[in-house]
Amino acid sequence: MVSAWASQAGFVAFVALVGMQRLWELKKSRRHELAILKARGREHAPGQMAVMRALHGAWLIAMVVEVLCLHRPFHAAIALFATMVFAVGQALRIAAMRALGNRWTVTIMTLPGVPAVQQGIFRWLRHPNYLGVALEIFALPLVHGAWLTSVGFTLANAALLRARILAEEKALTVDSNYDTLLVQRPRFLPKLYG
Repeated sequence: MVSAWASQAGFVAFVALVGMQRLWELKKSRRHELAILKARGREHAPGQMAVMRALHGAWLIAMVVEVLCLHRPFHAAIALFATMVFAVGQALRIAAMRALGNRWTVTIMTLPGVPAVQQGIFRWLRHPNYLGVALEIFALPLVHGAWLTSVGFTLANAALLRARILAEEKALTVDSNYDTLLVQRPRFLPKLYG
C-alpha cells in the first residue's frame, strides 16, 4: 500500500513533468510561429492565447492544491484509468504535432494559399490536438482524485475550445482549401464505418 505522502509526492512530480512539457511546447511553437510569419503567414485570434495560458497554468496549480489541501485520496483503479485516458490524449497531441510538422503552433496560424494538412491523424479527425488536450485536462487531475479540478477545468476548456475551433476553422477556410478538403471529416470522433 502506498502512503499518502508518497502518492502525493509522485502526483506532484507527474504534474511538474507535464508543466515542463507545456513550457517546452510553447518554446517550440514560438520557433514555428516566427518561421510562419517570415513566410508571410498570419496569426488569428491572438487574444485567446492569454486565456489559454491562464487556463492551463491555473489547471496545473489547481489540481496540486486540491490534492494537497483537500487531502484527495489515491485510488489505484481510478488512477490507472485516468493515466490511460491521459496517455490517449498525449498520443493524439503528438500525432497532430507530427502531422503538422513545422506548421504546428499553439497559436492559430495560417499560410495563405497553402493547402490544409490532411495527412497523418488528420485523415480521420479535424481537431485531434484539441481532443487530446480535452482528455488530458479531464484525466490528469483524476490520477489523484482531484475531481473538482477535473470537472471545473473540463467545462472551462470546453468554452475556450469552442471559441478556438470557430476561429481556427474560419481562418483555415479563408486562407486554404480547408472548407472543401476537411469539412466532411468529423471534428473529434473518427467514423468507424464507410
